[in-house]
Amino acid sequence: MFSNNRDNTLKKDTMANEISMNILTLNCWGIPYVSKNKTARMHAIADKCASSDYDIICLQEVWSFDDFNMIKAKVQEVLPYFHYFFSGVFGSGICILSRYPIHDVMFHKWPLNGYVHKIQHADWFGGKGVGLCKINIRKMNINIYVAHLHAEYNRENDEYIAHRVLQAFDTAQFVRMTSGGTDAVILVGDLNTEPGDLAYRIIRGVAGLTDACPNSQSHIGTNECANNSYTSSQLARTKPEGKRIDHILYVGSKNVKVDVMNFEHPLPNRVPYKNFSYSDHEGVMATLKFGKNDHGTNVLDITNSMKEALEICEVALKRLQRQRCWYLLWSCILLIPLVWSIGLNYYIGTSIGIDIGLNIARILLTAILCYTLFMSTIWNSVEKNALKAGYSAIEIFMAKLNDNMIRN
Repeated sequence: MFSNNRDNTLKKDTMANEISMNILTLNCWGIPYVSKNKTARMHAIADKCASSDYDIICLQEVWSFDDFNMIKAKVQEVLPYFHYFFSGVFGSGICILSRYPIHDVMFHKWPLNGYVHKIQHADWFGGKGVGLCKINIRKMNINIYVAHLHAEYNRENDEYIAHRVLQAFDTAQFVRMTSGGTDAVILVGDLNTEPGDLAYRIIRGVAGLTDACPNSQSHIGTNECANNSYTSSQLARTKPEGKRIDHILYVGSKNVKVDVMNFEHPLPNRVPYKNFSYSDHEGVMATLKFGKNDHGTNVLDITNSMKEALEICEVALKRLQRQRCWYLLWSCILLIPLVWSIGLNYYIGTSIGIDIGLNIARILLTAILCYTLFMSTIWNSVEKNALKAGYSAIEIFMAKLNDNMIRN
């Protein structure tokens, strides 16, 4: 589909002054020691990136810096500019590879990032956020944003919905406040939100972004698809199209209009000569054309979405208060056997076996007590303040919306 001649894919029409750009986003599922076939897949991803005609590649879940070094080494002849966004314990996992020079970079870490004690989910350890790279293409300033929102582990009982909604609002606000004077904005990544979900509506509405996916393809998924080797047989049977959570969103400016020329899943179903896919996600590629804008940009009404976000924050704050009470109650309950065990030696003698058993029990009780105290005090305050900050920011944004409506 792509021409080998660079001048055919990125060209400047002297009549219309237009430029086109090929953009790829992919969640690489590169968790060391956990992700299946990681080494072989990461090399295959690097080979594919190097052999295809992309201008911008945004990757997520590149959790090993060695993998990032390998990828950039393989693609450096065609994508010589790059940036990896360091954050958290393991790094943010997100990076950008570019055909064009990167002039400025910035990373914004989200205040709400999951739970430190949910080790099986591990989102907190990644220090997730939204990364920005500013590039200049033939006197046109373009902001490229890449993000990876908190995963949705249980759609029916989503304990992270407040985190993801506030991450979406924070991302949209970050895009709005850092895109002044730019000709175009592109936000890509695994946003872990499907079209129609609140987080998706907030990102698009607050930042004024348009989805590059055409309506005719909006049902095509990017995760848990039946044609992916890592999708379970049950999911493949019940929902073969999967869910669309990886996105390419964009907006132009008063001077530059952006049009989608092509949108597709560019990666084959399997790595060549292997029986597994490139990742548990599908890659998404869009060809965007930039030209002169003769019309204004559309403004979306997101008042209802903002009200829904406030309601979610209120529910989360009430849940936090209940959790604090429960953790404090358990702390009091744990103190009883711990204090009781101190004087137990006087009644049962000095048996070595009993002493060892009591010490082990005390250590376990003390560890659990420290955990409950930590969750009821420090962690509870951190999450509560982050929720309050997001709630206040949404209120201010809604007040601005109301003022604009009154003036119009």
